Amino acid sequence: MIFCISSISCGKSDGTTAIVPAPTTGGNPSKPNRPGSIGIIGDSANVVKPVTGGMVLMGGGADVEAAFKWMIARSGGGDVVILRATGTDAYNPFVNALGTVNSVETLLINSKELANNDTVAYIIRHAEMVFIAGGDQSDYMKYWKGTKTEQALNYLLNDKKAPVGGTSAGCAILGGFYYSGETGGLTSAQALANPYHANVTLYNNDFLKAPYLQNVITDQHYLTRDREGRSLVFLGRINKDFSIQAKCIAVDERTAVCIDKDGMAKVFGDYSAARAYSYAYFIIPDTTKQPEQFEENQKVNWNNGGKAFSVYEIAASVNGGGSFNVATFKASDGSGGKWYAWWIDNGVLNKKDQ
Repeated sequence: MIFCISSISCGKSDGTTAIVPAPTTGGNPSKPNRPGSIGIIGDSANVVKPVTGGMVLMGGGADVEAAFKWMIARSGGGDVVILRATGTDAYNPFVNALGTVNSVETLLINSKELANNDTVAYIIRHAEMVFIAGGDQSDYMKYWKGTKTEQALNYLLNDKKAPVGGTSAGCAILGGFYYSGETGGLTSAQALANPYHANVTLYNNDFLKAPYLQNVITDQHYLTRDREGRSLVFLGRINKDFSIQAKCIAVDERTAVCIDKDGMAKVFGDYSAARAYSYAYFIIPDTTKQPEQFEENQKVNWNNGGKAFSVYEIAASVNGGGSFNVATFKASDGSGGKWYAWWIDNGVLNKKDQ
């Protein structure tokens, strides 16, 4: 998707709008007049295709091809943009091979200057599909928050309603609440032993505004890295710090939660009973009761009679396992999965069938 319109609008100091020639390029897309681009495959001319909204929350590890195909179908075969702050353009041939699209381009946006560049913002706004790669979500927060890149992403999510997804760090920033990891990593053991650990760094709806996810925090690499306990602590801290009863969507590796324009989620991935992983979890705290112990340097107690959290587990499948309505988060709005009760006793997570 080469920037090839004949003109762009630019604001003037007197408040009027001037029309100035737009830069064009027919060669190397990483030249200075195409800032941030580290590679493109496909037609160099921008196209306009009808899109259907949707979001993909991918848990990291091996990419889920079925989820990319799900997004491509909603892109109308238009222009695909991969966003990242580190790494290469390796997604370009991978995505291009999964469906028919006009182009696939990777933008490496690793500074505030690039994130505020008009051409960068134009490329994102005129994409029919955007996917945010893994890496470090604190980089995305540091470089993109409060910039034209952020505005362009929110435009895609809420106005243009194009499909937007992310894996690992890219998934982390799609929740209205998000864990930044800016001061270092956090294990479940650390969080459960001290819910006010210095690395519990949480933010409240000050970045991306994804539909249905404003009261949701996401977590990734979920079972693979034993992150169940820390996600519950995140929910407790959101409650304590912001007086909001948030929910959590947690996704394991090789797994993707695909949420359609109406808020209905399906879980795609590579599930094997022998491996016993590739699940997604929809976690709902008991809104009627507070944790019994949730203090600095004290192990968490959040029991509520063994029913502190209602957790819906869906095993992934190539064709989409189960479903859950994230627009409502009601217990009656899930199918194909299994409900559990989770609770915490003296810093230890417990689970039972519900």
